Amino acid sequence: MSKAKKPDQVVFDEEQQTYDAALKPYATNVGAPAIQVEDVTAWKKRNIHKANKQLKTKYLEIKAQYDAMLEELEYNNLVYSARFNFEPIVGETYHLYRDKKEQPFLSIIAPTDCNFDYIGSFELNSEQMWKKV
Repeated sequence: MSKAKKPDQVVFDEEQQTYDAALKPYATNVGAPAIQVEDVTAWKKRNIHKANKQLKTKYLEIKAQYDAMLEELEYNNLVYSARFNFEPIVGETYHLYRDKKEQPFLSIIAPTDCNFDYIGSFELNSEQMWKKV
């Protein structure tokens, strides 16, 4: 046999077998005002624009940091692959040139004191990384 079904307006909890209309956070009476769903479309559009703008800004900041790291990596590879016959001292500035065979070489001679093909000046920091000066 089937269980007796309660009418729709009766609030009955099938699991606990109790009437729990008073425990609901919303009105359950037939005469209660209808529950209206608020239109949040404008709020969503406004905040999705803000969130997207914030994420794009953060992405651009990270991309700029990444590009700076790539540039630093290229300079480090360039200087470390250059020819030099001395041990560089941390904190000193060195100058990178190209010789007649287009090979890079590192020198302590400033660009104002010679007429080599100048690439750039670099300083060796305490982390053994070359920073462009």
